Amino acid sequence: MPGMQFEYDEEGGTFYYFLLSFWGLVLIPATYYLWPRAKAKEDIQQSRVQCSCEPCQLKKTLLKSKDSWFHAKDKSLKIGLIIGWLIFFLLAYKVSKIQMDYVEYDPFQELEVDRGASPGEIKKAYRKLSLIYHPDKQTGDPKKFMRIAKAFAALTDEESRKNWEEYGNPDGPGATRFGIALPKWIVERENSMWVLAAYLLVFMILMPIIVGMWWYRSIKFSGDQILLDTTHLYFYFISRTPNMILKRAVMILGASFEFDRFHNAEIANRPSDNEEIPTLMKLLPNIQKENKKPPLCYPYSIKARALILAHCQRMPLPPLSLDLDKQYILNKCPYLLNEMINICAQQVAMAMAGRLQQSPRLDTVENLMKLSQMIIQGLEEKASSLLQLPHITQDMLRHFVGKKRNIRAIRDLVSMKEEDRRSMLRGLNDSEYNDVMNVCAHMPNVIMEVTSEVLDDEDKSITAGSIVTVTVRLTREDLGSKLNRELPASEGVEDVVDNDGDEEAEDGEEKQTNASPQNKPKVWEKQKKKGKKGGAKQKKKTKQANQWKAAAPPAKPEAAQTNGKAAKPAEAAAADAADAADAADDDEHEDVPEKKPRDSHAEDSEEEERNDSEEEQEETKKPPKVEEEEKDEEEEEDWSKFQEESRKENSLETKSKESHIVHCPYFPTDKQEWWWLYVADRKHHHLITAPVQICSLKKEEEVQLKFSAPRKPGSYQYSVILRSDSYLLDFDKISNIKLDVKEAKVVSDHPQWDISDDEAEKEDGAGEDTEEDSDYSSEEDDDD
Repeated sequence: MPGMQFEYDEEGGTFYYFLLSFWGLVLIPATYYLWPRAKAKEDIQQSRVQCSCEPCQLKKTLLKSKDSWFHAKDKSLKIGLIIGWLIFFLLAYKVSKIQMDYVEYDPFQELEVDRGASPGEIKKAYRKLSLIYHPDKQTGDPKKFMRIAKAFAALTDEESRKNWEEYGNPDGPGATRFGIALPKWIVERENSMWVLAAYLLVFMILMPIIVGMWWYRSIKFSGDQILLDTTHLYFYFISRTPNMILKRAVMILGASFEFDRFHNAEIANRPSDNEEIPTLMKLLPNIQKENKKPPLCYPYSIKARALILAHCQRMPLPPLSLDLDKQYILNKCPYLLNEMINICAQQVAMAMAGRLQQSPRLDTVENLMKLSQMIIQGLEEKASSLLQLPHITQDMLRHFVGKKRNIRAIRDLVSMKEEDRRSMLRGLNDSEYNDVMNVCAHMPNVIMEVTSEVLDDEDKSITAGSIVTVTVRLTREDLGSKLNRELPASEGVEDVVDNDGDEEAEDGEEKQTNASPQNKPKVWEKQKKKGKKGGAKQKKKTKQANQWKAAAPPAKPEAAQTNGKAAKPAEAAAADAADAADAADDDEHEDVPEKKPRDSHAEDSEEEERNDSEEEQEETKKPPKVEEEEKDEEEEEDWSKFQEESRKENSLETKSKESHIVHCPYFPTDKQEWWWLYVADRKHHHLITAPVQICSLKKEEEVQLKFSAPRKPGSYQYSVILRSDSYLLDFDKISNIKLDVKEAKVVSDHPQWDISDDEAEKEDGAGEDTEEDSDYSSEEDDDD
């Protein structure tokens, strides 16, 4: 009976196969994910704003020093991966040279005869080879002679030939062999203790330590890599101060545990801080060091607060150590502020559910967003937004406001004529002026289109308690594409969007502008529509003018051919007459003028208009089958839209956080343009939806915001607000939406559930009869 035999690879051939497979499984994914991918130089140059101001040059030097470290890291990765591939090819070459141990046994090949050889030829070949390879001969080979003898026996002996044909071996079935891809020295008795010690060291000591360190470190952070202790700290202080001012927000931000040495090992406590921080605090008036509430009074908190305030005042820090600490703190601030905003949204939801007494006000959220803008641009709370531009100083702002001009924002500066702008900035040379205009050209101009509706209902009307979906479509353009045109004023009127998607002006009527092309409004900025009264008057005037035209005698064709302007006086006279009639109608103290007799031409024109309207109505009428088909198509389109939206919501794909690089020379690293989008009730200072952070607005982006409609019917006005986390004031967008909330529909029961009392009694009686019948049937069965 055949047995089983395990054998180790003493020569190492099988082990090389295993090693090559394992090395390939590790090397191929590592190369795909770790190989440094360099961006195209053109993309980098286009994304970065070309500016030669002094802060930008200092920032470039700092980034180059950091880039040199990243380049060294990339080179080391490339060298390591190249060495790994060299090892892979060496292993493949080694495997290709390994000879296979197992070869199929063929007695004809051993005797060097054909498979159709006769017994005589086999004997002759055996004698010939035995004379050569017999051990007693000089050219003898014992192993070769044994194989020849075995082959001769397999071809001449019937039992050996049968074993060879069935089992491939003249001796019969042999033992089943399993090769293990490990060198033999690993399982030798002399090395067993060393192998066991290595096994214990790797799997019982090192692996638990590594997994434990990773686990205990990961549970300290949230999903956004913010310490959970910092999150609890924010939750406590925001709940205690629902209406938070900017000074309080700076204090809470500085108290984050990311800046504490006991919570973050990257923080360095230096003895020089005891001398440098007090001198810096003397220069800062709003440091509020008298606060004794922990952790606001801790040294690390005061240090972080002082460095943030010094950065917002653009104060130079001569000690290099303080500058390094400031860069580390500023890099953490955008993520920490976003966490604070998310906690505000959570507390608002908890207050609506009755789990908190007070919810954070809208002012708290907007102050946190403004603090993010201040930190990235390095500006104070009341600083002018023009200081975001290079080479613009506080002294130059005095010349921006006067009798002839009122330039208070970047949009006002861009909307000026080139000659006036250059004369106002005559203190700058050509290169500095080019820097200013280049930065303005790369700043964002976002167009926001807002629609609100109820997607789940058939009639799309907004009822009390329904889920309202606000769809916001954002289109990002460069402000440089509008430099040669006039931009609207920076203090623009907010757009008002009702629940049907129409837009109206919020405040008053627009001021009249000149008809010159320079004063024309921008195409990319939404304009106010004229009032309804003016539109009615205009329609009335045009109608009366048409009547006067119809009543006037027709002009001669010769006069019309010779002079094209001959027909215009008649039209002007008709328009003047219409204006006079309109003025008479508007005057309340004058009598209503008598109606003039109609001419036959006017009557004919009215009859033609009536006939045309009747024909249009007949054309618009459609057969019922066509209407049903159109309804089915609309339902299919709605269903397809719903499926696409559900796929987007349930998809696990993450968008890249790359949009456009912000011009922020005082921020230590390159910053991408990020935005916050939310719905708020500005009248009552309430946050309606949680702010959504948009990190990938390159050209276009569509975002949906959902919230529950008010419980009481009526007319409500909310605001859809888009705020930048990087630019100050000028680039925020506000669009008001009007919601006409109706009463909720009464849920009526389905007719199949309306069962009268008589029917219920009949059903109960029928049920009793069936039970009695079943009892009788069971008794009859028992009797049987």
